[in-house]
Amino acid sequence: MIWILADDRAGNVNQLLGIVEALGEPYERKDIRYNAWVRLPNFLRGASFIGITEESKAGLSAPYPDVVLSAGRRSFPVALAIKKLSGGKTKIVQLMNPGKLEEKKADLLILPTHDNYSGKASNVMQVLGTPHRVTPEKLAREKKHWAPIFKKYPTPRVSVLVGGATKDKSFTLKHAQQLVDAIRALKPASLLVTTSRRTPSEIVTFLEKELPEPKFFYCFGDQSENPYFGLLSMADMLVVTGDSMSMCSECAGVGVPVVIFAPKEMVGEKHARFHQALYSQGYAVPVGGWPHPPKDCLNPAQEIAQKIKKELL
Repeated sequence: MIWILADDRAGNVNQLLGIVEALGEPYERKDIRYNAWVRLPNFLRGASFIGITEESKAGLSAPYPDVVLSAGRRSFPVALAIKKLSGGKTKIVQLMNPGKLEEKKADLLILPTHDNYSGKASNVMQVLGTPHRVTPEKLAREKKHWAPIFKKYPTPRVSVLVGGATKDKSFTLKHAQQLVDAIRALKPASLLVTTSRRTPSEIVTFLEKELPEPKFFYCFGDQSENPYFGLLSMADMLVVTGDSMSMCSECAGVGVPVVIFAPKEMVGEKHARFHQALYSQGYAVPVGGWPHPPKDCLNPAQEIAQKIKKELL
């Protein structure tokens, strides 16, 4: 049995789901919610349930799993506590570095290559991009569902995935105009557009007005069904904003030409390194580059699943 520790960060949870779905093994999702004590550094929390709510603790009782998957710094002490309670039998797969003092405590530590990890821990596996849930099977199911809805939009269809501001970078109206100009230059027959929870409201309004017709436009949070995977499955080409490594990774997993919109002032150094790796390995091109189908599909979740099967199960 496998457990995934699903906290309040949707991006973390989607990465974990991508891995367990690639594994194809029975799993349980354990929802984790934090309290104020989670702000303590991990070396103080240790192998404990300090930092999570009583309700979360109640769902973490025996029998304990063979493998527990966690993502991010905050959930790692919980994974350590589960391993301790299992008498050391539970193996830990950790996504993202939980801290320099903690990194050797995971049985398998998954780090993205753009982190430029320079340590020598033998438990580290580095992958390009982030694990995701995009597979040929899922795309086929989504295409069957969305094809009747999108059939009125002529081909070639360009699906546009719009992110937003990050912790220290803004997504401005100037960027939005540049994005519109870049999309117009591709001369799409139609557009399938979605925004995200981080897209500023003024950007949503601007894009809905300025992007050319015919277009389908979904504003994140609308009451209608979220078409995200439908847009991936129906795209002849993808345009994605570079602020989201997850969206870029998912686009690179589809198998159609991918264009990344990432002005220098909009993304940080890690994002820029990641984009350059995608360009150099043929998974995507920057705005202004000649879009081309990738030689294969990026699927780090499958790579990680194979490693887990070989070494931990």
